[in-house]
Amino acid sequence: MRLILLGPPGSGKGTQAQRLVHRHGIVQLSTGEMLRAAVAAGTPIGLQAKEIMANGGLVPDEVVVGIIADRIDEPDAKKGFILDGFPRTVPQAAALDELLKKKHLKLDAVVELRVNESALLARVEKRAEETRARGEEVRLDDTPEVLTKRLAQYRSMTEPLIHYYSERRKLLTVDGMMTIEHVTREINRILTALGALEPKEHEEPKATSRAAKKASKAAKKASKAAKKTNKKTTKKPAKKAAESAKKAARPAGKAAKAASKAKGAGKGARKAAKKPAKKAAKKAAGAANARKGAKVAKKAAKKLTKKRAKR
Repeated sequence: MRLILLGPPGSGKGTQAQRLVHRHGIVQLSTGEMLRAAVAAGTPIGLQAKEIMANGGLVPDEVVVGIIADRIDEPDAKKGFILDGFPRTVPQAAALDELLKKKHLKLDAVVELRVNESALLARVEKRAEETRARGEEVRLDDTPEVLTKRLAQYRSMTEPLIHYYSERRKLLTVDGMMTIEHVTREINRILTALGALEPKEHEEPKATSRAAKKASKAAKKASKAAKKTNKKTTKKPAKKAAESAKKAARPAGKAAKAASKAKGAGKGARKAAKKPAKKAAKKAAGAANARKGAKVAKKAAKKLTKKRAKR
C-alpha cells in the first residue's frame, strides 16, 4: 500500500499517518526526517543535501526525489509507505510519478483531509489562550499569525496537487473535521473499497486469533452457566408459589368438607324429622278413624236402645 496524505497544517495528517503505520505495518516517509537521516548516514545524496542546507538554500526537487528513491528501496518499505510532506508542488508530483514508474511501483491513493480553515484558526487561538492562562510560553509556530501564513502557502503551492491527482483518479477526499476515530474509519473504508489493503492485513495475528477463540469458548461456558442458573432460580420461585397455593387451598378444602358434612347433616335431620312426623300422622289418622268408629257405634247403640224401648 503506497499513499500520499494531503491537507493543510493542523488537518491531522501526522496523526492519521501514524495510525495507518501502526495498523498496516507500513512506514511513514517524512522528507525532513529522510534528509536528516541521509545527512547523518553520509550518503552521496545526503552529502549533497548537507552542502545545500549549510549554504541556506532550498534542497532541489531532484535531490529530494533521490533521497526518496534510496529510502523506498530499504526492506521496511517493501510492504508500503506513506509520503508525508512530499510532494508539495505539481513538478514534485510529476517527478515522483517517474520514480515509481521506473521502479515498477504504483501509487494506490492520495487522501486529502479537507478542513475548515476558520475552524483551524479558532482552535489555534483557543490553544494559545489556554497556554497563556497556564503561565506557559506559546510556541512561535503555534500562533494564529503563523498558521495564517502557512495556510496561504498551502493554497498557493500544494492545493494545485488536488486537481493534479483528481485528473489521474487517485484523489480521495475525507472530512478532516470529524473526530480522529471517524477519520481513521473512513480512510480504512475507502482503502478497502479500492483494494489497496492486502488480504493478509485483514487477518488477525495468530496470538490474537487464539486469544479470541479462548475468549469465545469462555463466553459460551458463561452463557450455559447463566442459563442453568436462570432455570434453577426460576424453578425455585415456582415451587414456592405452588407450595403457597397448596397451603392456601387447605383451609378452602377443609371448609368444603365441613360444608359437605353440614349438607349431609341437614339431609339426615330432614329425614329424622320426617319419620316422627309420618308416625304422628299415622297415629293421628288412626285416632281420627277411631273417633269416627266410636261415633258410628254410638249412633248404632242409640238406635238399638230406641227399638228395644218401643217393644
